[in-house]
Amino acid sequence: MRHCRACGAEISSAERIRRTDECPACASDLHSCRNCRHFNPKVHNQCEEPVAEWVSDKERANFCDYFAFSEGRGAGPAGERPSAQEAAREKWKKLFES
Repeated sequence: MRHCRACGAEISSAERIRRTDECPACASDLHSCRNCRHFNPKVHNQCEEPVAEWVSDKERANFCDYFAFSEGRGAGPAGERPSAQEAAREKWKKLFES
């Protein structure tokens, strides 16, 4: 199932996502790095596709030829995972709790 990474809304279109497509719920760009299955903030260029060109704004539509819509659950505001720093900080706090 496809979901918008900005708001978590379900994207019902089974067709190929075009560069100009927007989320029907929040109007954010769907053909963006954040919605791509290759997006990974932990790797070089934040993309797992090794020959993809650098895209500076990961939230906006782009012309990447390697774009493939992620089939996972959209992060959205409610499902957002904590950053690595926040997770480490929480582990640190729990270490010293009694």
